[in-house]
Amino acid sequence: MKVKFVTLGCKVNQYESEAMLESMEQGGFQPAEREEQADVVVVNSCTVTAQSDQKARQALRRAKKQNPGAVAVLTGCWPQAFPGEAEAFLEADVVLGTANRRALLPRVLEYLSTKQRVVDIQAHSPGEGFEKLSVSGLQGRTRAFLKIEDGCNRFCSYCIIPYARGRVRSKPLSDIQEEARLLAGRGYQEIVLTGINLPAYGQDIGLHLCDAVEAVCGVEGICRVRLGSLEPEQLTPPVIKRFAAQEKLCPQFHLSLQSGCGETLRRMNRHYTPAEYRKIVEDLREAFPGCAITTDVMVGFAGETEEEFQESLRFVEDIGFARVHVFAYSRRPGTKAYNAPDQVPAPVKEARSKRMSAAARAGQQAYYQGQLGKIYPVLFEQETGGQIYEGHTPQYTPVRVQSSRPLSGKVLPVLLTAAEEEFCTGVLAEEQGT
Repeated sequence: MKVKFVTLGCKVNQYESEAMLESMEQGGFQPAEREEQADVVVVNSCTVTAQSDQKARQALRRAKKQNPGAVAVLTGCWPQAFPGEAEAFLEADVVLGTANRRALLPRVLEYLSTKQRVVDIQAHSPGEGFEKLSVSGLQGRTRAFLKIEDGCNRFCSYCIIPYARGRVRSKPLSDIQEEARLLAGRGYQEIVLTGINLPAYGQDIGLHLCDAVEAVCGVEGICRVRLGSLEPEQLTPPVIKRFAAQEKLCPQFHLSLQSGCGETLRRMNRHYTPAEYRKIVEDLREAFPGCAITTDVMVGFAGETEEEFQESLRFVEDIGFARVHVFAYSRRPGTKAYNAPDQVPAPVKEARSKRMSAAARAGQQAYYQGQLGKIYPVLFEQETGGQIYEGHTPQYTPVRVQSSRPLSGKVLPVLLTAAEEEFCTGVLAEEQGT
């Protein structure tokens, strides 16, 4: 029988979908090709915004239409955070949450046997351990994700994720090393460490994110280790010093900002000030010259005045981010900010998004321009057409190179020659005699 996954949301969800797919394969199922009919379709949902829930509904309905008669499975963050809503969504034959992903295979088999709808959403519990999941790779990718942490204890006022993921739980170091060696053996040269609150790794088991970084960097065959999204205030000088000692660690740090205004950060229940954030960026740039600092910025949060927005905008312009994901605040039922006063009208949020996005594009172009004329090792991932291959530098700058020979999966030095809107172009250094 054939199974197909539809994954919505973050890199952690992508990792978990791959892990669930491998568990289904061990049970005798085969992955369906893109246009092939499947007997089971699984929608792994996100619930960051109310729109995310709607996307999950739409994805499942679309999957059922494209795969008539298939068993429809809804899993992930939406059912976990809002079990009543998910259970009432009768178009799903099997409904699971985030606390029992390993139940996917037995619950699908149960439905196939009984034809009775299955709803199995287990609550997260205090003190629960890290759910043992592993992957041997990600289909169609040259870099591999490795999930090392789950859960979040922060409770930002706009965020539902602690309710969907439970408290912080960390993967044992020995399991991390074992999985990294497996991925290296399968030819992956770059590993991206992921988690719901990645810097919280180890809080529950007496370890630190630095321990996980050092463990993976020590695996033979892995030439790059990259970090997922980071909460900035946890990057203290001693942590940055330990990071800088690892030559394999990519000099790209995604420090979640959300706002460059201190008063807005306070209402968001974020745990740093703009001045503290700036100091962390300075420390990283000193330890990793030329590193890329990327971030997320929210506009139009509840109570954000024009003056506060201007303060955030100036901060983003001053920092000079390599890339900024700009998004407008979306009210999320179940969060403290949902009922906060002074909600910002949609047209104002849209206008602020455009202004912030313009600043983000300018910063990205400035960063790209600063890399021109330099040589960087590029991990090539895919051919985009016409013998054009695309890959990324250690700083995660997208690079395109024309070549008559296949480059996918190779790490080669590239001289960057021009900056386009979303990527740089370059030539293989060996062809320039450099």
